[in-house]
Amino acid sequence: MQDKPIDQITEKEIRIYLLHLVDDKRISRNYLNQVISAIKFVYRYILKRPCCVADLPRPKEERVLPVVLSRLEIIRIFQTLRNLKHRALLILAYSSGLRVSEVVRLKIRDVDVERGMIHICKAKGKKDRYVPLSSVAYKALQAYQKSYQPQNWLFEGQRQGRHLTERSVQKIVRKAVAKAQLTKQATMHTLRHSFATHLLEDGTDLRFIQELLGHYSPETTMRYTHIAKTNAQNVKSPLDHI
Repeated sequence: MQDKPIDQITEKEIRIYLLHLVDDKRISRNYLNQVISAIKFVYRYILKRPCCVADLPRPKEERVLPVVLSRLEIIRIFQTLRNLKHRALLILAYSSGLRVSEVVRLKIRDVDVERGMIHICKAKGKKDRYVPLSSVAYKALQAYQKSYQPQNWLFEGQRQGRHLTERSVQKIVRKAVAKAQLTKQATMHTLRHSFATHLLEDGTDLRFIQELLGHYSPETTMRYTHIAKTNAQNVKSPLDHI
């Protein structure tokens, strides 16, 4: 196939090549998708033979369940944080289910203490929403603000007038997870997954969780039903009845 002119390569040979990439090269689903797109582009726009590759199958979407931390693991992460700013940021992110992009862009005015709410402005999809302000998170915020006295952004960065960067927050989480000696590959987004799963386990309605997370599709929120132990913990293994 390597020495064959491209316009003489058959669909069967292309399929064999794609199988080689999957079975022998172990390429990822995303990379395989890129290869197929490139092949289709060449055949459609350069060789003018789109019918030759019209039936090439796309790899099925991988349904990988997100990593979720237990409540004790969440506490272990918080206990490693001595820096008041880092502590307040991660506690707030978990307690309200915030994305890293949302928590770093919070302004002081977005925290409505009297109503016990946080205003998330122009989140993913340019959609505003309100999330609850935990009393525990508020105490952590008070201690942090008293010490750091931020002026505009709730979590200011090193550069004057700028907020903390997402990369900086991810680095904070990695260090905290390592310090807590967790075996799970936890990231900042893991706190958000854990927030949703713990709410579901506590009996919170799935539609309300969808609103809190700012999901457009209920199917995105539904995946947490596969992780929550609410139903699984009521199932007894047949071995326990022997």
